[in-house]
Amino acid sequence: MVVPTLSAQRRAKGGGDKTGGRSSNGLVWLRMLLAVAAGFSVYAVSPPHDVWWLVPIAFAAFVLVVHGRRARAGFGYGLLFGFSFMLPLLGWIQDFLGAQFGPWPWLGVAAVEALFFGLAGAGMARVSRLRAAPVWMAAVFVTAEAVRSSFPFGGFPWGRLAFTQARGALLPLASLGGAVLVSFAVALIGGAVAQIVLRARRRSGLVAPAVMVVVPVLAGLAVLPTVGTEANAGTAKVAIVQGNAPNIGLDLLYQDDVLHDNHMRAAEAFADDVDAGRQQRPDFVILPEQVGSWGPARTDPALTRISAKLGVPMLVGGLGVDQDGQLRNKIVRWDPATGAGAEYDKQHLVPFAETIPMRPVARLVSPFVDRFERDMIPGDRPGVLDAGPARVGVGMCYDVAYDNVFAGAAQEGATLLAVPTNNAWYGHSEMSYQQLAMSQLRAVEHSRSVVVAATSGVSAIVRPDGSIVQQTGQFTAQNLTGEVPLRSNTTLATRLGSAPMWAFAALGAGAVLLTLRRRPQDA
Repeated sequence: MVVPTLSAQRRAKGGGDKTGGRSSNGLVWLRMLLAVAAGFSVYAVSPPHDVWWLVPIAFAAFVLVVHGRRARAGFGYGLLFGFSFMLPLLGWIQDFLGAQFGPWPWLGVAAVEALFFGLAGAGMARVSRLRAAPVWMAAVFVTAEAVRSSFPFGGFPWGRLAFTQARGALLPLASLGGAVLVSFAVALIGGAVAQIVLRARRRSGLVAPAVMVVVPVLAGLAVLPTVGTEANAGTAKVAIVQGNAPNIGLDLLYQDDVLHDNHMRAAEAFADDVDAGRQQRPDFVILPEQVGSWGPARTDPALTRISAKLGVPMLVGGLGVDQDGQLRNKIVRWDPATGAGAEYDKQHLVPFAETIPMRPVARLVSPFVDRFERDMIPGDRPGVLDAGPARVGVGMCYDVAYDNVFAGAAQEGATLLAVPTNNAWYGHSEMSYQQLAMSQLRAVEHSRSVVVAATSGVSAIVRPDGSIVQQTGQFTAQNLTGEVPLRSNTTLATRLGSAPMWAFAALGAGAVLLTLRRRPQDA
């Protein structure tokens, strides 16, 4: 029998061999640096940069870091990955609040979101020893995406892997399983690439991961011909009014009249062009979020006059007080003859802005506490408003990041989707382009054209295949007009709704639970 010496025992614990300790510490630092580089790289190739095929490669670097680690190490590496990804991605928060509140809101949101990446890293580390590890690691990651899209305060879906795929071979998969399937495909490819790297030395066992790389891409290409763009429910001539806003950041908070007047002038000028024959008369006009401000009577003489002059309905966003005294963020259908009519109430309100938890604390990081003495009330129904020949499914600004808003509208018979938004708070940041990428994915997901109406840009017309037909610049007064196809068919993703998300969550959670029956090995 061999009895270990004291020095051997110390070496086994990593405390007796200084050279081995330095080597181990060096590897830890290397993994930390790789996690940071991987996170920043995912940001660097995300919209508006749109290098879609590099995202799985960057994600593969993160998989290499957590593969075979203990859960607590995976959590730490995931935290680094998430923070280095979300911090630059959310730079527009600093553009918005930095002048008054410093970097703390920006750092705080990025840190909270990074916690969910930490949980993903912990789960991925545990399941990385299972057979077909890339499948389970991808399922764990999209499960974490689903959780952070719901919690806390209604969740924050910004930065989902699916939103990096506004162009490219994986985008058509959105029509089958929505954003969650696209995220899963990106993570699966990244996990498989990492496995190929890990197995490359022994040059065996490469077939399975290679298949996992190729199959999602081939599946996306195979689905592409089914992503229809033809007008199977007619067409509609739509006009988008972007009246512009001053680039003054937080000072815009009390400039409701400026937003209203800018857009009324732009809409009036468009009506004059229609009367003079310089523009075709549209079937309806859409104006951005937060243009109007109405009491229960819903009166707005300028809107009534312009709508009557055009002779077509207008969809316009604004803040409305209802008969019950509650404040809601709305889209109102303005009829040329009868004025204000059907409405949609924004379903997902922005935490610490439109709804404010922990008001005494929130005052330290949000100017909206003093602007709104009471919370807005969210809507609980899909928004489908009739406008000319179209049934317009509406989701406002923040709504577009959530899966249920347009799924509900398409299920209710919307033939066209619209995203009125107010992005004037965020300066010349990437926020508008990130949001536009989400609109492109929703177009494919539900096989609908999408019209984006922004106060100061980027407004756009998006075809059902996700391609952009027209778009405006930022901080310009510019109107868009175009004829868009209306579509009544429903994609598999529309019919399935949230089922794919629950399926992947069951896979991810099940894989983690399976590992709890085993004792994790040191790696």
